[in-house]
Amino acid sequence: MARQAERREATQGAILAAALRLFGESGFASVSVDEIAAAAGVAKGAVYHHFPSKEALFEAVFERAAEQLQQRVHAGAAGSGDRLRAMAAGARAYFEACAQPPFERIILKDGPAVLGWDRWREIDERYSLALVRTPLARLMRAGVLRERPVDLMARVVLAMLTEAGMAVAAASDRQAARRDAEDLITCLLAGFRTAPSS
Repeated sequence: MARQAERREATQGAILAAALRLFGESGFASVSVDEIAAAAGVAKGAVYHHFPSKEALFEAVFERAAEQLQQRVHAGAAGSGDRLRAMAAGARAYFEACAQPPFERIILKDGPAVLGWDRWREIDERYSLALVRTPLARLMRAGVLRERPVDLMARVVLAMLTEAGMAVAAASDRQAARRDAEDLITCLLAGFRTAPSS
């Protein structure tokens, strides 16, 4: 029984890895289930055994990409002693990911179209809102940022990050757009700093 569960998990992992790569390279509409099955080294029926539709497979891929993006942002923010700089570093990691596959296509381009706006927001918030809310709350408690309603501020900052990320993904010069977005977010966050005591 354990071996069967391991085989099932391995097959599902191979399908997800192949779909993540193909959707990230070519986009949802351009990739067939046959191509995913061939890339995963499984029969087409095995794909449908694990995922009832191409859309269901995309949702699982989206969740995996969102989790990987979350890990990249965490890693980007780690290591800075200054909490506000750490948040800016996390934003930099986010914008860097938005400038390259698979994140730009899966998370920002195909995600809203394939999943629908409400489902896309629900999943995106599950992975992204805490990434913003937690450091904002810490910065407020530490007196670095002025006190504001933290949930509302987190949603506003997340909306700025998402829109800036979409602009980076759509830009003809993604590196320049990434630098501009990073600079803008850094300036906006700095505007919420508490006034230094004199």
